[in-house]
Amino acid sequence: MKTNSVFTKMITIGSAVMVAGFLTFSSIASAHVTVKPAQSMPSAWETYTIKVPSEKDLPTTKVTLKVPENLSFKQYQPVPGWKTTTEKNDADEITSITWEAESGGIEAGQFQQFVFVGENPAKDGELTWDAYQYYSDGSVVEWTGKEGSELPHSITTITENAATATPAAPTTDGHDAAATEDTATATDEATGTDTTATTPATGTTTDTAPSTDMNTMPMEQPASSNGLQVTTLIIAIIALVLGGVAVMNSRKRK
Repeated sequence: MKTNSVFTKMITIGSAVMVAGFLTFSSIASAHVTVKPAQSMPSAWETYTIKVPSEKDLPTTKVTLKVPENLSFKQYQPVPGWKTTTEKNDADEITSITWEAESGGIEAGQFQQFVFVGENPAKDGELTWDAYQYYSDGSVVEWTGKEGSELPHSITTITENAATATPAAPTTDGHDAAATEDTATATDEATGTDTTATTPATGTTTDTAPSTDMNTMPMEQPASSNGLQVTTLIIAIIALVLGGVAVMNSRKRK
């Protein structure tokens, strides 16, 4: 009976470690505020999407995103139930955008996406997205850390190679979704194929419409979470091995 008791205790400890580790892993994997796409072309009018999941058992009531200095913010997409405000500097440039829930907010186990358009810098480089997530209890999570940190900000790489790294998107004038609907359809006289004629206002645009079924999109998983999962499994295995050793020693003493 004593041997079984020791073995049972060690199994319980090992299981608890594994459960705690996986719960931690799951919360970290689903908690990150991200901005996509991760790559875009220089001078492009890009449609960006910030994805905000709630990491606590409280609703997220407000999100503020700082606009990178080398990005020219153009417009945002209104979201029902959310009030959108922007801040500008002395040069009348938008420096931040805030989405605030008019009621409720983003509940635990849910996420919300906000869409906006910006004109990328003309040269290769990086856009860093600092975000601030506000909860109903007044707490604030600052997603401003470097890549690999506990609370990393998102990064978009501006590079000419983005044209080959991502599928080609239809070109638009980059100003408004309505503008794309007003484009004229021309007929190629040589082939008889219909083509849509558009005139970009500035540079190359890569505007893409967000998916209408938001809830089917996978949650983001940080690169560091794999290491956490492996560490958790190792600890659990060690606990089980120690349990087996304890059982064997107990039997020898008898």
